[in-house]
Amino acid sequence: QVQLVESGGGLVQAGGSLRLSCAASGRTFSNCAMGWFRQAPGKEREFVAAISWSGSSTYYADSVKGRFTISRDNAKNTMYLQMNSLKPEDTAVYSCAADSLFRAIVAGTSVDHWGQGTQVTVSS
Repeated sequence: QVQLVESGGGLVQAGGSLRLSCAASGRTFSNCAMGWFRQAPGKEREFVAAISWSGSSTYYADSVKGRFTISRDNAKNTMYLQMNSLKPEDTAVYSCAADSLFRAIVAGTSVDHWGQGTQVTVSS
């Protein structure tokens, strides 16, 4: 099992930045592909970004490409999401996810492990 705990959410003005962290424990973190998802009120959960187990491959939703950067530090069992140029439409609960398959993270289906989420609110 992998346990995931997000942190770093908060309230920020439009144009500002936040860095989310996802700390993992349990099963070997470095063997898992990881990703970020978000869910706004009244909307379905959507994929944000994914990173392979080695960190050599990343993939982003078009809505965040060029503004968000996903990274990981396997020595610290932690994944990050640097969010710049935030917009009000980025407001959502952000959750991290882990799976043995990179494609499962990108597809957002049959993902093995989920965190509880952290709230990000961007004011206009």
